[in-house]
Amino acid sequence: MTEAVSTAAVAKHRKSSRPSSLRLLLNNVLATTGLAVLVLIIIIALVAPLLPLPDPDATTPADRLLRPLSDGHLLGTDALGRDALSRLVWGTRVSLAVGISATLIAAFFGSLIGLVAGYVGGRVDALLMRGIDMVMAFPYILLALAIVAALGPGLLNALYAIAVVNIPFFARNIRGITIGLSRREFVDAARLSGKSNASILFSEILPNVLPVIIITMSTTIGWMILETAGLSFLGLGAQPPQADLGSMLGEGRKILFTAPHVSIIPGLMIFVLVMSINLLGDGVRDVLDPRLKSGALTRPVARTTVERKEIPEERKHPDSTLEVSDLKTEFQIGSDIYRAVGGIDLHLKPGECLGIVGESGSGKSVTAMSLMGLVPTPPGRITSGAAWLEDEDLFAASDERIRQLRGADVAHVFQDPLSTLHPLFTIGDQLTEALMAHRPMKRAEANARAAELLRLVRITNPAERLKSYPHELSGGMRQRVCIAMALANDAKVIIADEPTTALDVTVQAQILSLMDALRRESNAAILFITHDFGVVSAICDRVAVMYAGRIVETGTTREVLEAPAHPYTRKLIDCVPVLGAP
Repeated sequence: MTEAVSTAAVAKHRKSSRPSSLRLLLNNVLATTGLAVLVLIIIIALVAPLLPLPDPDATTPADRLLRPLSDGHLLGTDALGRDALSRLVWGTRVSLAVGISATLIAAFFGSLIGLVAGYVGGRVDALLMRGIDMVMAFPYILLALAIVAALGPGLLNALYAIAVVNIPFFARNIRGITIGLSRREFVDAARLSGKSNASILFSEILPNVLPVIIITMSTTIGWMILETAGLSFLGLGAQPPQADLGSMLGEGRKILFTAPHVSIIPGLMIFVLVMSINLLGDGVRDVLDPRLKSGALTRPVARTTVERKEIPEERKHPDSTLEVSDLKTEFQIGSDIYRAVGGIDLHLKPGECLGIVGESGSGKSVTAMSLMGLVPTPPGRITSGAAWLEDEDLFAASDERIRQLRGADVAHVFQDPLSTLHPLFTIGDQLTEALMAHRPMKRAEANARAAELLRLVRITNPAERLKSYPHELSGGMRQRVCIAMALANDAKVIIADEPTTALDVTVQAQILSLMDALRRESNAAILFITHDFGVVSAICDRVAVMYAGRIVETGTTREVLEAPAHPYTRKLIDCVPVLGAP
């Protein structure tokens, strides 16, 4: 008992090796560069009163238009003899303060309007959005000029003007995202739990839109600085003798050809400042997205990384269509390594159906996706083994070759057809795309072949169904469409990853019967993944039982069902309900 409590306490206090947000940010080279540059600029701007710099407003006519690297003036002087370095530091301080303040104001009010309008809808949405539309009806820079003209020139009035004209950008973006989120199941669950509308809005929806707000702010700060500089350039922002980057540009335009450094120096500072903010904003956005917290901030690549430490020398079943030997796939998240597949051996003959059975999390889907490089990298990678499609090692093939094989020689039928099929394209568009991606044919020929495929999977009135969108079909019909796409190019191997789990019993029986008939007609090998031995008995010739990333038992369906050799297999069989049995 004491040992158990101690173990639990150690596990409780053990620090997770999942990388922290700061570490993730620092792993992003561009974001780190932006952060370093921005921090350096901000520190210099903050300590400006402590730096041994001359008065930025003190004029010295005798020293006017000195070149950079002059004695006592590192960056030279302007037309009035004022030190360019001092004015640059103080001007950057002002521009940063105005840009950040205006962005915070615009982000707060714009995001609040977008959240309320998108969540409440109805008249509130119409009223708020019509007001936003009125603001957006004017060119934003002209509207900013009009506001400054009404309030009077000055840096504070320029700040208000820039903030107001940028509110619609936040409101529109956040409203669109909020509308989609407010109809999601997790929001319905929050309502059923008794949460108030305000609680749902700020605890359920806001965290989901926060990354968008952050990335919008990061780009907007740069625009704010540029817009403020533009107003100051026109004489409507900072007023003499106060300096900001825009007013410095404006002062140097008249002497651009005689003393270009007066304009180039503040222009370069604006460029560096805006670029660093944008790079940092992209990095912060990635850190806030939990889907990207995989140990590296690069997006999943087109194919699983193959880093094989062990490669089998030869095939054991040369007559098979597909053979997998010692397949190992792992996921690295931070310093943790999760070995999802720990050495898989299987083979498939032409026209054979092999069932892979196991509980959820046993490694079935990872095994199937590893074959064609569909496991996302990062964090996944293949560390050992080989997969031969006839005589070709898939793990040694080029990326272009794998692209050619996907959907042609090896097809995949996923579990959820609604998420597999594109919601914005018709069934006909998606079927013809699957055909034309691998076969040179005209659109009319592809449409005729698509209709033939729908007829093959027992969908009535195929010509009309080609015009339908996925949401207009039932679950069983959508799954039939996915099977038709898998059969489009006469695949040698069809990987069916739990294609009947989400279907009712009647439709499930129809799909199983259909797949069994089609594989006998086309002589295609089927790798059928499931956790249900009832399904296995209906379609599979052989069975491989997976547990904890390994195959613990293999045999014909009859042998495994009647005399299971492994206790895990026996328990899986016992889970199949039998009518009349307790």
